[in-house]
Amino acid sequence: MSELKEALDAYRDGSASYEETILRISQVENQTAEATTIDHDRHRRTGSAEVIYAEFKTPDQVVGAFKSIRESGQNVLATRVKQDAFDQLAREIEDVKFFETARIACWKEGDQQPETPTTSIGVVTAGTSDLPVAEEAAVTAEFYGNNVERVFDVGVAGVHRLLRRVDRIRSCRVVVVVAGMEGALPSVVGGLVDKPVIAVPTSVGYGAAFNGIAALLGMLTSCASGVSVVNIDNGFGAGFLANIINRL
Repeated sequence: MSELKEALDAYRDGSASYEETILRISQVENQTAEATTIDHDRHRRTGSAEVIYAEFKTPDQVVGAFKSIRESGQNVLATRVKQDAFDQLAREIEDVKFFETARIACWKEGDQQPETPTTSIGVVTAGTSDLPVAEEAAVTAEFYGNNVERVFDVGVAGVHRLLRRVDRIRSCRVVVVVAGMEGALPSVVGGLVDKPVIAVPTSVGYGAAFNGIAALLGMLTSCASGVSVVNIDNGFGAGFLANIINRL
């Protein structure tokens, strides 16, 4: 915000014209880095900085965007980060962290840690194959300062596993449920808890699972109340939404 104040002060004291001031404000709010336009004003509007979706970006583009957000004074989160992109990040930026299963790279400044809620977010998976998406949700929620309760591999093929751990799930304020195949687990969890359930379909499954479409349609037609659904494999979206709910 100091750059914005400088631009306005320059206009007020007459050292910058109206057109120059408008241009400078635009440059403060939006910065181009390696073909990527960074929205620096997003934190003011929404309460969190822009997140980098790295999957189809080159390492140079990921690093450029990462540096731009970091230099603006914000914490940085990048999803779907490949190993070569992280290797370059680690060479150029100190203290960057990489969560391999979640495919997330992040950097946080010590004095910008958000207040940690006393409540927690549950992240539940049907199977071990769903872990990358579940960890993306869990690490995202932790990045924003939430406590996360992980309950993994409790799918409906062995529902007794879920029932043995249901008290842990009920203790959470919001529950993210990640499942592929037929996507039945969120409906079962939704019938056992009195908390919001965020269902995440994954692309895990054989032929008729259609890369997650079967799970998505099953979750959208869930008979359990209080179940919302995000896109296929969208662990980040579920983790971010759970963070918002947990802080209300």
